[in-house]
Amino acid sequence: MPWPERRAALQADDHFSLSGRVALSAPGTGVNASLRWQQEGQVSRVSLDGPLGVGGAEVELRGEQLELRTSRGERLSGEAARAELERRIGFPLPLEALRYWVRGVPQPGAAADEQLDEAHQRLTRLVQDGWEIDYATWLEGAGGSLPRRLTAQRDDTRVRLVVDRWSP
Repeated sequence: MPWPERRAALQADDHFSLSGRVALSAPGTGVNASLRWQQEGQVSRVSLDGPLGVGGAEVELRGEQLELRTSRGERLSGEAARAELERRIGFPLPLEALRYWVRGVPQPGAAADEQLDEAHQRLTRLVQDGWEIDYATWLEGAGGSLPRRLTAQRDDTRVRLVVDRWSP
C-alpha cells in the first residue's frame, strides 16, 4: 500500500493493543518496565509494571483527561496525575502523540518530518514536536508491518520501546 494511504489507515485505526517493554531515561533518572497498551477509540490504557515508584502504574487517557492509578491504590486525575507521572519518570511523557508513534505514524494535525523506507512504504525516522523517533525493526503480520523497536528522543530524554506482541 502506498505510504499516504498506509499512514491514513494507521492513523484512523483506533482499536489495537500491544505488549512489550519500555525504558525511560532523563538526566538523573531511568525506569524500565513491562508495558501493556490498549487503545479503544479515544481511550488509551497503559499499564507499566516494574520499578516505577512502587511496583507500577496504570495510566488512562481520555482525550486530554489523564488518570493515574498506582500499585498502592492511589488515584489521581488531571494535572495532579500528570505531575505525579512526570515525577515518577523524570519528564512529561507525550502520551497523546505516542499513541500514533507506536503504530509508526505521525500524530495527525501536527507538523512532522518523515523519512521513509521507500521499498517497504514505512517510516525509518520521524521528527515531531521536538521529538526524534527512530524505527529500528518491524514485525510483519496479518495486519501488515508494525514497529517492533523504536526510540523517541528529545534533548536528554529518551523512550525506548520494544513490542513483543501486537493484537488487533
